[in-house]
Amino acid sequence: MTMTSVPTLTLNNGVELPALGYGVFQTPPDETVAATAEALRVGYRHIDTAAAYGNEREVGEAIRRSGVDRSDVFLETKIWISDYGYDATLHAFDKSAGKLGTRTIDLLILHQALPSRFDLAIDAYKALEQLLADGKVRAIGVSNFMPDHLERLLAETTVVPAVNQVEVHPYFRQPDVLAADAEHGILTQAWSPIGGITFYRDGEHTSTLQDPTILGIGSTHGKSAAQVMLRWHLQRGRSAIPKSVTPHRIAENFDVLDFELTTDELAAIDALDTGVRGGPEPDAITLETFGRDIPEA
Repeated sequence: MTMTSVPTLTLNNGVELPALGYGVFQTPPDETVAATAEALRVGYRHIDTAAAYGNEREVGEAIRRSGVDRSDVFLETKIWISDYGYDATLHAFDKSAGKLGTRTIDLLILHQALPSRFDLAIDAYKALEQLLADGKVRAIGVSNFMPDHLERLLAETTVVPAVNQVEVHPYFRQPDVLAADAEHGILTQAWSPIGGITFYRDGEHTSTLQDPTILGIGSTHGKSAAQVMLRWHLQRGRSAIPKSVTPHRIAENFDVLDFELTTDELAAIDALDTGVRGGPEPDAITLETFGRDIPEA
């Protein structure tokens, strides 16, 4: 890992992705072009979106406007549960690729495990395997899969997921998921990597950004709490995809390559885990409650 450029992580099929990416979850379409273009200007080369975010088209437009060559951007998106099933997932690729304005998607993942209809998730993943074999995607993976979901998937499919994107931050570390991913050679990718979900969702509204341990470590290095948490992910070998539409925060989140946390500091952050999930329980994501039509390209 160099301290002057974003480290890359090698997936289990040999494909490399920049460890630090830029996410556009909950970014309104009318703000996505400017925010994503700014992220590319700052230096991000890994963009994470999803069909369900409703802003794939704007991400594609931002890449075109940025002047950065498409081949230099690692583009990741997700299939929503409403498009699970073999044929439906193949068509979902066409919808996403059309909106993004690209023939090839670097990483295509299933957005949820959908345990209530895991048969559809299996068929959807088999479609991802076909897209991989056809060269339409460079890597495939999953999101929000717990260890039991991974075991069921691996028992019925051929290609081990390259990535499992899950909620990981200092207050919810999911060590069982991290261990299962590592056991199978799956890269853990952290959504809500600085714990934003802990203070904008209903609940105790405890903020990782105000945590005394994290602030103390930040003070030692002259860095913000957010920068400390992102550095923690990188040094633990994870991919992290922070999100912001504010230019100075976009830049701040990228400025994490010129310092290093000590072993004791990493352990202190690990120890903040509360075991309390900020996002929805994976079993709560059902077609009945979260199904929505994904528009055509």
